[in-house]
Amino acid sequence: QVQLVESGGGLVQAGGSLTLSCAASGNIISINDMGWYRQAPGNARELVAAITSGGRTNYADSVKGRFTISRDNAKNTVYLQMNNLKSEDTDVYYCNAVIRAPPGARPSDYWGQGTQVTVSS
Repeated sequence: QVQLVESGGGLVQAGGSLTLSCAASGNIISINDMGWYRQAPGNARELVAAITSGGRTNYADSVKGRFTISRDNAKNTVYLQMNNLKSEDTDVYYCNAVIRAPPGARPSDYWGQGTQVTVSS
């Protein structure tokens, strides 16, 4: 059973910083891409940032220059450092990972439970 457990959300003032963490655990063979998405009520889930197993990154235009995604492959963990936060960054943030796990070992999408980020203006 593979699980993604997120931490680090909370309330912060505009201009402040937060760091989200997401650790994958369970019977994992390998992890391909990892990423962070966010979703507001009534809206579609959107990509915030993604990182490949080799460290190549991709960001939404709205967060470029403010957010940094990184990963620790030894710990099966992905991070999202968020600086200069704005009120429009308020959302539920979800961790995503493409993981190969038994029994079939085909890469599959896994999601965390979501963590609330609230930025007050």
